[in-house]
Amino acid sequence: MRNDSRSSRIQVLVAEQAARRGAPVGVVDVCTAAVAALPVGGAGVSAMSGNTASHPLCGSDDISEQLEELQLTLGEGPCLDAFTHGSAVLSPDLLTGALQDRWPVFADAALEAGARAVFALPLQIGAISPGVLDLYADVPTVLDPEELADALAFADLATLLLLDARIDETGARAGASGARAGASSPDHGFEDLGGYRAEIDQATGILTVQLGVGIDEAFVRLRAHAYMQGRRLADVAADVVAHRLRFSPDSEPERTDNGN
Repeated sequence: MRNDSRSSRIQVLVAEQAARRGAPVGVVDVCTAAVAALPVGGAGVSAMSGNTASHPLCGSDDISEQLEELQLTLGEGPCLDAFTHGSAVLSPDLLTGALQDRWPVFADAALEAGARAVFALPLQIGAISPGVLDLYADVPTVLDPEELADALAFADLATLLLLDARIDETGARAGASGARAGASSPDHGFEDLGGYRAEIDQATGILTVQLGVGIDEAFVRLRAHAYMQGRRLADVAADVVAHRLRFSPDSEPERTDNGN
């Protein structure tokens, strides 16, 4: 964890954002507060694990949401590198040749979405790493030492919030103080983020049966189809769960006429 005074200041900024929403503090408030405090245009958080499919949790704007989706759909980008290596990945200009070579598909897609700089900060305490905080700017940007220290403090707080939330397989928030059972927030707080995760998990489980493969391979197939069709991962998952889309081991996925 970072120094106490910095952490306390960041906690106050995040709590103020939650108060404006009139909801318990969540990672969405970390994103909003980080955007207000740092020279970035947006922020997003993805829950990640080495054992289960990764999921975007929130984005402060449309571009942030696109960046979270892109990285998980394409399987490359600073978010995945930060999670894999357990260290911050700072990309001040995606037009840099080295970054174009490092993420040949993501870099161009992110630029097209409106991002020019991306900073990925792993959420971790010791060996525990529940996800990544991504920040983006629409112009080439370098975080100075103080700004980077603040960004890392935001990541620390997001880590604690994710671990406290303990989102289970049904998307329910369990054991967090001040949670309102069954509440939902138009700003995509914890209470309705679990539904996104649960639907992708459910779709992946359905594909393990349809394709006769393991959970990892099923998620790869789901992600690949979303990429090839230019669709959001969540939308493809919804079609699978509603039986509007069926995968086959020997042919391309087929859409059905109805949900029966």
